[in-house]
Amino acid sequence: MTANSDVRRELAVSEEWTCFACGEALVLREAPLSYQGATFRVEVPCCPTCGQYFLPESVVLGKMAQVEQALEDK
Repeated sequence: MTANSDVRRELAVSEEWTCFACGEALVLREAPLSYQGATFRVEVPCCPTCGQYFLPESVVLGKMAQVEQALEDK
């Protein structure tokens, strides 16, 4: 399972996410995520107006934690 599918699953079971600052509905956009010099592109919810990204808790504590551990083990 990829981080992208984790984000899509999280969004499918939640209410529509909106930007706190702008009030706009979030849309999926690719974001560069970096850790220890490695950069990954992952689709995450993003405000189309201000560009603020939202990382669902399930992604941060699940898939991203797995990637972090895998990189540290190398």
